Amino acid sequence: MSETQTSKSKRDIIVDALMEIAAERRWEDVSIHDVAVRAGLSLADFRDQFPSKGAVLAAASRRIDRIVLDGTTNDLAGEPAKDRLFDVLMRRLDAMAPWREALRNVFEWARRDPVSATALNSMALNSMRFMLEAADISSEGSTGHIKLQGLVLAWTRILEVWFDDEDTALARTMAALDRELSRGEMLVARVEDVSRLAAPLRTLARSVFNMARTRGPRMRRDHFDEETGPSDPDTRRTHTL
Repeated sequence: MSETQTSKSKRDIIVDALMEIAAERRWEDVSIHDVAVRAGLSLADFRDQFPSKGAVLAAASRRIDRIVLDGTTNDLAGEPAKDRLFDVLMRRLDAMAPWREALRNVFEWARRDPVSATALNSMALNSMRFMLEAADISSEGSTGHIKLQGLVLAWTRILEVWFDDEDTALARTMAALDRELSRGEMLVARVEDVSRLAAPLRTLARSVFNMARTRGPRMRRDHFDEETGPSDPDTRRTHTL
């Protein structure tokens, strides 16, 4: 093992090897054995670190997350939410740049394999949750999942542009990102409006449900009393004779 390898963890070495090979061929043609050989590790070493190449890909995604999150500051704290998220996602693209060809091949694989696309969607949801938080945008609440899934779909469209954007300034990508965030901003605003309008109905529904739960045992007791005898004390004495 080289000096460079010994200075990095085995997990990092495996991640680097996977993304290096993924840039050279279709994702389906990348084998665990190939990755282990490229990493200079045994299959046993690979297995100690990861259960599958999908798990290695998830680790690569988390590494990108970490780079973005480590670079997050409060410099844009006073700016609109859209501008803060724009900055976060542009920094994410910068972090992804060394792996662009590998990610392109992963993206193409997901298009060919709907089942795998579902797994990648879950991975993207986890990443986008932290991208929203890095931009100081809540991913919780009644609209949190809509924000997350909407951002994942928007991110997919942005990547389609980014993969083919040869301009070092990424003008087309930045325009696509601005467009998608504006569209998402309007969608979230409408969803939040609907959520606010529906809030009284949800409160009423909870009240009715709680009332039904409270009255349920009482109604059963009343029914029991009706079957065994009325509440009048004298009548109850008659029934106990």
